[in-house]
Amino acid sequence: MAILANNQTRVLVQGLTGKTGSFHSEISLKMGTKIVAGAGPGKGGQMHLGVPLFETVEEALRRAGPIDASLIYVPAPFAYEAMAEAIDSGISLIVVITEGIAIMDMVKVKKLLADKPITLIGPNCPGLLVPGETRLGIIPETITPAGKIGIVSRSGTLTYEAAHQIAMAGLGVSTVVGIGGDPVIGTDFIRILDLFAQDPQTEAVLLIGEIGGPMEEQAARHWNEKLKKSKPLFSLIAGKTAPKGKRMGHAGAIMEGTKDSAQHKAEMLSQYGVSMVSDLTDIGAAIGGAPAAAVPQLKITLARNRMTR
Repeated sequence: MAILANNQTRVLVQGLTGKTGSFHSEISLKMGTKIVAGAGPGKGGQMHLGVPLFETVEEALRRAGPIDASLIYVPAPFAYEAMAEAIDSGISLIVVITEGIAIMDMVKVKKLLADKPITLIGPNCPGLLVPGETRLGIIPETITPAGKIGIVSRSGTLTYEAAHQIAMAGLGVSTVVGIGGDPVIGTDFIRILDLFAQDPQTEAVLLIGEIGGPMEEQAARHWNEKLKKSKPLFSLIAGKTAPKGKRMGHAGAIMEGTKDSAQHKAEMLSQYGVSMVSDLTDIGAAIGGAPAAAVPQLKITLARNRMTR
């Protein structure tokens, strides 16, 4: 089990023939990801990486369907049209890797998504990885084995480091989801926490947040009040040394006041019962060394993994 995708997910890539799309799609195909079609104007009737190309998403659905997910590498000026096309076609999962998309374009996309049973991950994100099964995006496929820790993050590179540390601690990951660091994104922490809460494979979750915005606190409150702390939640908030008012990397990572600071967010999450990780290098030790009472089955898994080394 995993969330959002698995080894049976049939994937369409918009922007397959571009430099980034080609590079990462080739890796994903070798891993076993079922990329069944590509779509882009002027590309219809061709083949690329052994994958048939179509002029439009609608044509791809008609001739290569069914399609469960669309992965978008289209350059920012054309990304809105690509997202709108995938949404209009009713594809249930859309993963947008593209960075630099205008905020107003994403506002329009959010309106298109309203009341539709569609999950849009990103933009400006690394996508998602189900170790050993499927890869929708740019997350390195070799950083972690399959396991029982779910990861959801606003950051890309911090996600890779976290997954690697979890693997080094003798654990593995059920699903890695990078939701993106822009001010307007398709899916927030709460949606992903809900999915992890329903996933029988996931026994604990790591949430990697950043300075700027209220998403981390809202997610912690939801986990505490709505999900009733059904699964252990660990969190790292990046940006402890970020100066006020200066954007740090992501468009959404900007500290406007004290409530946006990493310290304040960590304090608020702690009040809701989240197990805070104070330093990036402590992630593996923090989750692997959690009290047995907090993650009982997880500790059994950890013990078994260590015995087989």
